[in-house]
Formats: sequence, C-alpha cells, structure tokens
Amino acid sequence: MSGHSKWSTIKHKKGAADAKRGRIFTKIIKELTVAARNGGGDGDSNPRLRAAILAAKSANMPADNIKRAIQRGTGEIEGVIFEELTYEGYGPGGVAVLLEIMTDNKNRTAAEVRHIFTKYGGNLGETGSVRRLFEKKGYITVEKGAVVEDTLMEIALEAGALDMQTGEDHYEIFTAPDQLEAVKNALETKKVPLAGAEIDMIPSIEVQLADQKASQMIKMMEIFEEHEDVQNVWANFDIDEKEMTE
Repeated sequence: MSGHSKWSTIKHKKGAADAKRGRIFTKIIKELTVAARNGGGDGDSNPRLRAAILAAKSANMPADNIKRAIQRGTGEIEGVIFEELTYEGYGPGGVAVLLEIMTDNKNRTAAEVRHIFTKYGGNLGETGSVRRLFEKKGYITVEKGAVVEDTLMEIALEAGALDMQTGEDHYEIFTAPDQLEAVKNALETKKVPLAGAEIDMIPSIEVQLADQKASQMIKMMEIFEEHEDVQNVWANFDIDEKEMTE
C-alpha cells in the first residue's frame, strides 16, 4: 500500500472550512437516525450509534439534536425514512470512486450522482465494479510534532495497529475495523492528541493524475462531499504536490 488516497490529505487541509458548513450536521443526523433504526437507541450496545454520537459531539452538535435524531430512528417520534445505498463509478483517468449514500428519494439521488460523474469526466458504474479496489480499515491521524514518531509507532503497534505511515502533515495509523477503538483508546490514554479516527476505505492501488484530470477529480470529490445525500466518498488517486495548490 503506497499510502492513503490524496483526497484524505486534501480533506485535512480543507477540514476547517468544511466544518463551518451546515451539511455536516445533516449527514451526522442521518447516520444517527439510521444507526438507531438498525441497532437500537442504546449507544452502549450499538457500536455504530456510539461512533455516530461521538462524531456528533466532536462537531459540537447540541444534545437535543442528537436525542431527536436517535428517537426518529427508534420510532419514538416521526421522521423521514432514509435508505442506505452504495454507488460505484469512475472519475477522470479511470479513478475508482466509491460512495455511501443515505437518501429518502433514490431516483432523485441516482440522477444527481450520475450527472456529477458525467459533468467532471467520469461515469457511474455497475455494482461491484470498483468495490474490490478498497479495503475497510480503521484510520487514525496524528499531526506531526504532536508526538515523537517512534513513540507513536510503539504505542499503536502494541495496541494492535496493522501499520503506520508518514504523510505530508500527519502520521497515518491503520487498524482492523474492530481494533480501531482499542488503538484510539490506547493513544488517548498516553495523551496523544488525535486529528481524526474513523472507519475508512483504503485503496489497494492508486491512479496518478496531473493537470486537467487532477483538477477535474478534485472538483468532483468536492461536489460529492457537499451533496447532502453522500455520507462518504472515496477515490484511489494521487497527484503531484504542486497540483494540490493550484
């Protein structure tokens, strides 16, 4: 594995701006509702809901909003029914794109997703067309300078991490999905400040992009991130550093 998708690095740089957008609350509310619907409203016995609650608190979502979203999921109060879907497709240069969707109108969402792919030089693919190129893993990031690299690696590996790599601005720690929480807790116990911790889809190979195709791919990813029905989007591309700043 040559490293995490370039989109991850770009998201770190633009995260502060994204956090100001109201869309993040909408996405977290959907996740809270669906997690509660599928696994019950008790975060102690529902790992997916527990993770969603932590994400909501990290985003400074009011407690009442969290409670209402969970109650809509459990049926205690009325609410919209969201359907979970996965869309797969290709971006410029044959980049694999994987999207997790939550929508109350799949026909509308499908048309909009197809339009975005086409507008930015890609196309919507068939189910299973790119999923095999990604592997689900726990993904933890720690800013460089927050801890000595050797110390971080020792703590992470002893706690069960699979691998650690050095990115441009962050250390990247990879775990099995069911070991994410254990590694995260071990780091926090040692007072290591985390920049992020989540279950992610890690690409097994990457497509190198430059010039117009790189610009199109970044724009496509930004539009997907901003779409209210797209919960997560992943792509297996890499670009030169100079392309990121242009």
